[in-house]
Order: sequence, then C-alpha cells, then structure tokens
Amino acid sequence: MAKRYKHDDEGKDAVRRFEELLKKGEPVFFDVSEYELIIDYYVENGKYKKANRACEMASEQYPFSTEIMVQRAHLLLRKEEFNQAWDLLEKAELFQPHDPDIILLKSNILCQQDQFEESIAFLEKALPLVDEKDQIYFAMGMTYEDWGKLEEAIEAFKQAITINIDNEDALYELAYCLDITGMLEQSISYYQKFIDNDPYSDFAWYNMGIVYFKLGRVEDAVKCYEYAVTINDNFSSAHFNMGNCFMNQGEFDKAIECFNRTQELEEPSADVYCNLAICYEAQKKITKALEYYRKSAKLDSQYHEAWYGIGKCMENQDKPYEAIHHFKKAVKLDKENPAYWLALGNAEYKLGNLVSCVEAYEEACLLDPMNIEVWQNWSFVLYENGDIDKAIILIMSGIEEVPDNAELYYRATVYLLNAGKYKEAYNYLEKALSLDYDKHTVLFDFFPKLQAQKALLKIIDQYKK
Repeated sequence: MAKRYKHDDEGKDAVRRFEELLKKGEPVFFDVSEYELIIDYYVENGKYKKANRACEMASEQYPFSTEIMVQRAHLLLRKEEFNQAWDLLEKAELFQPHDPDIILLKSNILCQQDQFEESIAFLEKALPLVDEKDQIYFAMGMTYEDWGKLEEAIEAFKQAITINIDNEDALYELAYCLDITGMLEQSISYYQKFIDNDPYSDFAWYNMGIVYFKLGRVEDAVKCYEYAVTINDNFSSAHFNMGNCFMNQGEFDKAIECFNRTQELEEPSADVYCNLAICYEAQKKITKALEYYRKSAKLDSQYHEAWYGIGKCMENQDKPYEAIHHFKKAVKLDKENPAYWLALGNAEYKLGNLVSCVEAYEEACLLDPMNIEVWQNWSFVLYENGDIDKAIILIMSGIEEVPDNAELYYRATVYLLNAGKYKEAYNYLEKALSLDYDKHTVLFDFFPKLQAQKALLKIIDQYKK
C-alpha cells in the first residue's frame, strides 16, 4: 500500500483536520483516500491508538471499503487478533476476490500461526497478481525460514534477487541462510556471479565482504568493503564493517578513520563509540579510550561492553575501586560473559577481597572452563594464601578441562614442588616440556629459586635436545 503522506500536501492537511476533529469533536468529512492517508501516517509514526480510532471512524462512514478493511486487518494482526483479522479479510474478499493485499495478509496470518504450508499456498496464489514479484518471493523465503526449510528459503531469496537486483532485504536474508547452513563458500560464488552482472551494486560487494569476514578472509573482506564505499561513499555500514576488519588486523589508525567516517554519516551510536575506544586503548591512549567508552555508556546505559571498557581503563590507571564499580555494572548487564567475571575477580584480588575474588573466578570458570587464565589466577590466590593442596586440586581440574595446555602443567609443577611432591612434579614437568619446551621459563619467572634445583634443570636440558 502506497505511503503518500510524507510528500503529499493533501495527506498533511487530512491529518491536521483529523487532529482538530479529535480535539474539538466537531464533525468533519473525509473521503476514503484521506482516511487511508491518515491511518498510514499514524501507523508509520507508531501512533496505533489514533490509527485504530481513524479505522473505526472510516469503517462507520465507509462500511464496504475494502481498503479500510485491509488497513483494519493490518492493525488487528499487529495485536495478534488473528481470528478478527481473518474474518475482516474474508468480508473484504467478497468485494475484491483477487486483491493481492488481502491474499498476502491471509498468508501472513497463517504464517504467524505456524500454518506454513497454507501460507506458502496463498503466496503462490498472489504471485501472478502483482508486478513486484520479488516481494512475493521474499515473503516466501521468510516463511520457509520460519518453517525451518532453509534450502527452500535460499531458492526463494535467489528468485527475488534475480527479479530485482536491488532487493537488499533478500540479499541480506540469503547471506544469513547460507551462513547458518554452512554454505558460505557457495555464497561467495553466488555473489560473484551477481557482481559480474552488476559490478556497481554496492550492497552486493558489502554482503560479500560480510561472508569473507565470517570465513576469516579479512583482507578479501576489506577489498569488498572498499569497492562498496568507492561506489557509494555514504554507505555507513560498509565503513563500519571495514573499520572492524582493520581493528581485527591491528591497523587501528585505519579503523579509527573508518569509524569516524561512520559517525559523519549516522547519528551517534554506542557501538561506534565503543569501537573507537577499543582502538585508542590498543594504542595505549587510555585517556582518549576512556572518553569514548564514557560516550558509549552515556548514549546507551545498557551497553555492557562500554562499562567493561571503562573498568579496564580504570584498572590501567591503577584505580581498582573504580574498576570494580564498572566491572560490576558490566556483569549486572551481561551475567553470561566470562571475561567480565574474570576482570572483576582480578580487580577484587588487587584490593585483597579474596572471598569476592574467588566467587568471581568460580563464575568465570563455570561459564568458560577452557580459559586457562581463570585456572591460573584462581589457583594462585589459593597458593599465595597457603592453601597449596587446594591450589593443586584446582590446577588439576584445569588440566582435565584443557589437557593439552603446557602452561597449566608448568603451574602444577610449581605447586607440587612447593608441596614437596617432587616425583609427581617432575612427571608434570616432563609433560609440559613435551607440549611446549619454550615456555619452561615461566617456572623461573614464577619461582626464581627453582633455578638452583639441579634435578629440575637436568630434565629441562634433556628436553632441549
């Protein structure tokens, strides 16, 4: 249905007169087309109460208008009043049996009630009745996607793009389906064919960049994004994604340039501010990083990455109290992030809050048992406080979770030596040396006195060869 009110003086005048009617209650005449414009305006602006009121009044004045019936059905569908919407469409269909809007709405109702096969049947019925057939194929693709039939969804999205090369929604959904079905490589060849037909499709280059990035081919992704912004320098998402690629590669100056360009093209956003902060933090420009993390948190108080970033900056500035405050904010917003719990545990340890520290490490460990830093830090707290046996038990648990990590074996060696369990310690040392000989120096970083143990040095020397 056409939305004309934005550029139509008649539409603006109709909305103004309707507002006066609501305020004064004086009778005002509107024809059907004016009511359509009024309802469209309120729906587009999220004023559904007024849209419903306009629909009621229009229905009283024009009880046989199929256009008004369809608009009312749309509003009923939004409230999930499926039966009422269906009955209204059945009535409308008596007057307009081949109206594609009615058929599409019926399909939508069936889809929302998980009657996918019937929904597809209605879409197929609508196909010969419309000029914009790509929209029907797109709707089919979305229905198949909801149905869980991703192969059929992929074919429908491809049909939509074949008909209309500029259907960006279909391109996006196609990439999504190919991604979750593990067919990313196939999507590369598909996008390449697409680009061969239309080399100036900025959105095609952009989508291919997304695929390359997911495949870990970051340099290829950058090239695609560069093509996209060369074609359309105002493509803010392409600038943003290119910035992410440069950030991934450690090219922080280039990343900052991309994120700044994104800011020029869009309203300020928490994720752009946060990414800028990450870049400045990586460059050791902590004051600048803190500035942007704070901007991010101010713009979106629920953006936990920003609070975590502020905490890291405070920690870097040796302000553990402030760091803990911000890490707790991050944890509160995202309790499932092990990095936040680990950071909180480290900060609590610096202040000597051992109970809180251990609780945070335990939570981090439950969420990510493969993180060796958690096992090392947690066990060290026990070791340093004289609970050597508990430290040994804990580091052994870490080895069970990550059996091929040399650092955990080296740490176990230190604890066992300190407990006087030399034979067991040397067994763990040999395992560590066999996994990664070069890391044996951590033994002496951790416990310099070990350099005086001849037996230990002899074993190390054997593995050197």
